[in-house]
Amino acid sequence: MTFALCFCNRGFMPGELIYGAREDMIKAVTDAGFDYIAMDAELTRYGGVETRDEGRLYAKWLKEHEGQYDGVIFSMPIFADENGAITALQDAGVPILMQAYPDEIGKMDFKHRRDAYCGKFSVTDVFCQYNVPFTVMKPHVVHPLSPAFAQNLRDFAAICRVVNGMKRFNLGCIGARTTAFKTVRFDEIAMQKHGINVESFDLSELFEKVKGKADDDAVVLAKLDRLKNYTDFSHVPAANALTLAKVSVVIDEYIDEYHLDALALRCWNEMETYLRVCPCVLLSELNDRGIVASCEIDMCSAIT
Repeated sequence: MTFALCFCNRGFMPGELIYGAREDMIKAVTDAGFDYIAMDAELTRYGGVETRDEGRLYAKWLKEHEGQYDGVIFSMPIFADENGAITALQDAGVPILMQAYPDEIGKMDFKHRRDAYCGKFSVTDVFCQYNVPFTVMKPHVVHPLSPAFAQNLRDFAAICRVVNGMKRFNLGCIGARTTAFKTVRFDEIAMQKHGINVESFDLSELFEKVKGKADDDAVVLAKLDRLKNYTDFSHVPAANALTLAKVSVVIDEYIDEYHLDALALRCWNEMETYLRVCPCVLLSELNDRGIVASCEIDMCSAIT
């Protein structure tokens, strides 16, 4: 996980504090086990972003490093300039964490006054106006070297994994919605508008693929062994256990061939009626493997 670092600046505020913030943030990120990239501090005044020109310069730098970072940390060691901030990050295309420094009692003179508490409200309001998503966490102001920010970084890394993982997301739909479950209806076009592609497969095709699997197929036998080690199969008839293994192998083939990130399966009641199995254990095993799988083609559940 790699974060691109961005630092703010503003007019008469004590810009020298930005140099210390750069050191703090690099230490915080690396101590937490993450990597970072940062624009050369010599390219802008104090290494921060204030003017639109500086914002455009940072945005250009981000574009040149596209694909090398998973999220951006916008650090506010002082009150940020809205224009530079939004110009720099409005096309970042990845999650943005807003971090602001707290002021310190006894250091409220001109050389040390940060006022980042108020500046964070200002910047985030502008990002809302521009409809640019961002992440804020508690506490509102936090020092990068504090335990609280270390937790913020771990949480932000998780957000980056989810958000970036949902881009070009492939969702498998095995079977049509049964009329008995209107609660799982979904809008495929709406999903596509948000980068979620749906690959649909007819349940009859799965049945035919299952029938085409030989009982002594090495892959099927290996899957059977895995399932028996996964849970208690002691009361499952041998023929039904073998069918479950075949169904599982076919589902794996769909996952591999179509690069599915998650799937939903119509599991009632044709599988029980015609294949004489309940595939619940297969969905459980998929989820334990880290492949999200929902029953009754509950696509919305698979996404969330």
